[in-house]
Order: sequence, then structure tokens, then C-alpha cells
Amino acid sequence: MAQETLKPLEKKLEVTFENKDLLRQALTHRSYLNEHADLNLGHNERLEFLGDAVLEIVITEFLYLTFTEVDEGSLTSWRASLVNSKMLYATAVELGLESYLYLSHGEAKDKNKKSRQYILANAVEAVIGAIYLDQGLSVAKKFILKFIASKMDDILENSAYLDPKSRFQEKAQEQRGVTPHYEILEESGPDHAKTFVVGLYLEEELITRGQGSSKQEAQVAAALAGLKKLAW
Repeated sequence: MAQETLKPLEKKLEVTFENKDLLRQALTHRSYLNEHADLNLGHNERLEFLGDAVLEIVITEFLYLTFTEVDEGSLTSWRASLVNSKMLYATAVELGLESYLYLSHGEAKDKNKKSRQYILANAVEAVIGAIYLDQGLSVAKKFILKFIASKMDDILENSAYLDPKSRFQEKAQEQRGVTPHYEILEESGPDHAKTFVVGLYLEEELITRGQGSSKQEAQVAAALAGLKKLAW
């Protein structure tokens, strides 16, 4: 990818890189190097490692200074909701990062949504690392506050800092005055690849079913479906 084609991305990031190769490296997946051994760049995993640390300290400081009356337990939960892969993936989509990624032909054709979300979430951290190295902490902090910390209001409004099971339980107790429970309805497949179907109940009422490769995964799927069904 020619460097000049990164200009639209720099505009979205609101950062003009001194060293364009840092941004290119942040967008380079390990798989790309397998097909381009002559590329004079590394993959983005070291930048991702750095960006993860920068992201965590900036978000920690933001929460500490913004929510002065909130205990450390809640702040830890809120921080996790801002720096998790789901939130970073949403940021990647907002920035249109996918069209700038350097991927192998096989990886580019892979339609596995989970895998692509993971790659994009990691790329956001790598971009943060690149911004930090190229422009310093103040510019990296400005980027993080605008594109990630700004989502805190929505997270609090929707209780998104709670996992789906906790959110469903909180709503069930608030709306119905009961505590939900889960029952395994089906279990199939060999031991190394089992599939579980779990029912989510409020007292004797079956609200929804959820399926997963573990009981926990099936319960989370059921809770998500329950939140959607009851518009909670």
C-alpha cells in the first residue's frame, strides 16, 4: 500500500505521522509477512503490546479524575468495559480500519467474524502504540479520550459494564422481583466438542434458550437473547 493512501486514515485519526512506516506497521498483520518477506517492516504485535499499556494508563487516569466518588472496584469494571475487544472493534469500525489492514490473501478471504474482530481490536491498540511513539503521550491521550473514553456515557446508560448474565439478573430483580436461573436443556457432541443448550427461566417461565460450546457460553447467549426479547 502506498504511503499516500494512508492520508484519509490520518485525517480520521486526526494525526499526521512524521514516520509513516509506524502507521503502516500498526496495520500489518503477522500473516502479511508470510507472503511479503521482503517488506522492510515488522508486524504489529509489538506496537499492540505498547498501545495496550498506553490505553490502560490513559483510561485509568480518565476514570480516576472524572469519577472522584466511585470506588476502585467499580472503576476497574468500567475500565474493562472501555478497553475490551468489543469496544476496540467498535472503534476500528468507526475509523474504517479494515480497509487499511495489511493481511495475507488467506486472512483477507477469511469470513470468520470473530477472528476479524480480534484482528481489528488489536490493530486499534497497535495504532495507539504508533501514535505514542510518533507523537508522544499527549497526542495519544487526545486520540484515546476522543474515540474511546467518550463512550463511557453510553456504557453507564446501558449498564454495558456488566456482563449479560449480571445485566439480566439486575433487570429481572428490578422489573420482576425474582432471580433468574439456568437449566441445561440439551447436551450433544463428543467430549472435546460438546454443544450445550441452556434455558433461561424466571421462576417457572422459560424466557429464552442459548447455545454454546460450554455451559457458561450458552448461559451468556441465553442472557443476551433474554435482554433483547424483554427489551431490557
